[in-house]
Amino acid sequence: MIAFRPVLADDLPVLLEWMHRPHWREWWGDPESELEHVRDMIEGRDTTQPFIFVVDGKDAGYIQVWFVKDQQGTEFAKEIPWLELLPPDAVGVDLSIADRANLSQGLGTRVLQAFVRRLRQDGFKRIVIDPDPANLRAVKAYRKAGFREMPDLLGRTGDSLLMEHMIMEGVS
Repeated sequence: MIAFRPVLADDLPVLLEWMHRPHWREWWGDPESELEHVRDMIEGRDTTQPFIFVVDGKDAGYIQVWFVKDQQGTEFAKEIPWLELLPPDAVGVDLSIADRANLSQGLGTRVLQAFVRRLRQDGFKRIVIDPDPANLRAVKAYRKAGFREMPDLLGRTGDSLLMEHMIMEGVS
C-alpha cells in the first residue's frame, strides 16, 4: 500500500541523509540547498507541497507537487526559462526513492501512478514532470506511469525532458 504524508520539520534530518546518497546526488542539487527549499515549503515561503511517500508502512521516498503559475515570472523561472512555456494551470511533480535497492523495481512507477490519481481527484488536469533526459531509469518509469514527452517542447528545455501525464481511456 502506498500513502503520502506531508513533510514536517522533524523529517528534515532524514531527508538530508537521503539527499546525500549517491543516487540522489546524481540528479538533485546540493543537499543543503535542496533541504532549504523543502524548509521554505513547509514554512510557507514556497507553495510547493512536499510529501514523504510511505510503502507498506515504511518511509520510502520523497515526492512534491509544484504549481506552474506560482513559478512563472519568478527569479527561479529566469534560471529555468522553459517554465514560461508551460500552461499556467499545470502542476509539476518531482520524486526520488530513498533506498538505492528499490531502484528499477517498479516502485517509482507505482508511486507516481498513485500520486497522479490523487492529483486528478483534486481536480488537476495538466500534470508534468521534468527528468534529465540522461536519467533513463526515471524516463522509463515515467512512461510506464502514463507520462509522454511534450513534442512542442522537445529541444527547447535544456537538461530537462518535459513530459505530461496523458489520460488514456479506462486508465487515469
